[in-house]
Amino acid sequence: MSAPTIRLYRPEDRDAVYDICIRTGNAGGDARGVYRDHDLLPDMFVGPYTVLEPDLAFMLDDGGRAVGYVVGTSNTPRFAKDFRERWLPTVAARHPLPPGKPATIEETMAALLHNPEHMLTPEVADYPAHLHIDLLPEYQGQGHGRRMLTTLFAALDRAGAPRVHLVLATANTAARVFYDRMGFHEIPVADPGVVTYLGRSTA
Repeated sequence: MSAPTIRLYRPEDRDAVYDICIRTGNAGGDARGVYRDHDLLPDMFVGPYTVLEPDLAFMLDDGGRAVGYVVGTSNTPRFAKDFRERWLPTVAARHPLPPGKPATIEETMAALLHNPEHMLTPEVADYPAHLHIDLLPEYQGQGHGRRMLTTLFAALDRAGAPRVHLVLATANTAARVFYDRMGFHEIPVADPGVVTYLGRSTA
């Protein structure tokens, strides 16, 4: 079997990347038992990037299917605007805005979906790009994540983004070790809640 390769997203990857997202969406673990709606997390964290920023959506391909992805944007304010104007209308009816204060994790995420401006954290304004990366468990720990991030960093650099950030569930300690090794540092953010903000140069 040949080593997995990295390539740009193709529309036929849609089901595979949605599956990867939900299977890694619980602080790196399987979220299928946490969310009744298995499309909610993918419709937030991978789907919009493949549609709005396809030139920054890279797949890890094992020769038969996508087994990992890294997606991002070079301009978070622009992306948040496009998310509201172009992406949200296509998924809003499928994931209704909860009435009143969210009572469950699923309602909390649905509320975030309807508020893409939550991406505009003032403390990370100097890190205009952001990203999401996920790999199926059997492909982790083999250097693929490093290759994928390096590929995205180069594309972001060419797109004019000098720095990139990501938002990590603080409970995902294994991923934090990986990002530290990739040169990310913590960005202080007032009241970050259950997440940590990390950033680095794209160079």
